[in-house]
Amino acid sequence: MRDPYEVLGVAKTATAKDIKSAYRKLAKKYHPDQNPDDPKAKERFNAATQAYDIVGDEKNRAAYDRGEIDAEGKPKFQGFEGHAGGDPFAGFRRGGQQGPGGSRFEFRTGGGDAADIFSEIFGQGGFPGGGQGFPGGGRAGMRQPPAGEDLNAALDVSVEEIATAAKVSAIFPDGRKLAVKMPAYVEEGQTIRLKGQGAQGPGGAGDALVKIHIRKHPRYRIEGRDLHVDQPVPLEDAVLGEKVAVETPTGKVAVTVPPWSSSDKVLRLKGRGLPVKTGGHADLYVHLRVMLPETPDPELEAFARKRRS
Repeated sequence: MRDPYEVLGVAKTATAKDIKSAYRKLAKKYHPDQNPDDPKAKERFNAATQAYDIVGDEKNRAAYDRGEIDAEGKPKFQGFEGHAGGDPFAGFRRGGQQGPGGSRFEFRTGGGDAADIFSEIFGQGGFPGGGQGFPGGGRAGMRQPPAGEDLNAALDVSVEEIATAAKVSAIFPDGRKLAVKMPAYVEEGQTIRLKGQGAQGPGGAGDALVKIHIRKHPRYRIEGRDLHVDQPVPLEDAVLGEKVAVETPTGKVAVTVPPWSSSDKVLRLKGRGLPVKTGGHADLYVHLRVMLPETPDPELEAFARKRRS
């Protein structure tokens, strides 16, 4: 175990305020919930927490500086052979707090006032993945066995699945298939965390992390949260006007094509795009594409010749 001062990046002469500030920065930077794709972040977070267990507490820090405990908070028993009463462990039995030379100190497993630090940084609720900001939901004063590893999977979703907040399936490296209920708002690259669905460990299961990728759609073009679609319109409907059926991510709707609509005329369908963060949906823009008949039409040809002459 490295020297706790070195782990926290402070000098041995650092004040309690400086030590607390150093731990606060490291805990915020390396918390696993903030770094789900960095396996080393959890190690660095745990190392910083253990270092703060030692030097973040006044009594434990004094004991460490005197050489009475090591960097893991374990007592060093060298020189205890002559302890009064002939019992080299007397100072550490339950109810006894006396150390070498009559000094008194405590051994804890919880990180000083780490819980208060996380309350300051993240509020009383801590991180969404843990009780007071510690991996696996641990609290200051109770270090729990580590949970299992998190599992990662990529999931391709369609525009329709996003628009309707559908339930989809993700396949993980171990072959398991998990149902994922899409949140009301999803964006490209977003990671959905499924608590307790990862690998099993001594302290329980880790989490399943599902990274979202939006598939390219054959019909819709995505611009921000708005959608754009091309809508073929027969020539006679473009000239005379007509209602046409337009496909949207949530089903077909009837849209009125105004008379004398030319190609590239754009009709806006409010609330038919992708969900937005503030609630509701963005818009769908329908780009009209005027189409000639699939087979030659003599009457139309004659009309065109007359118009051109």
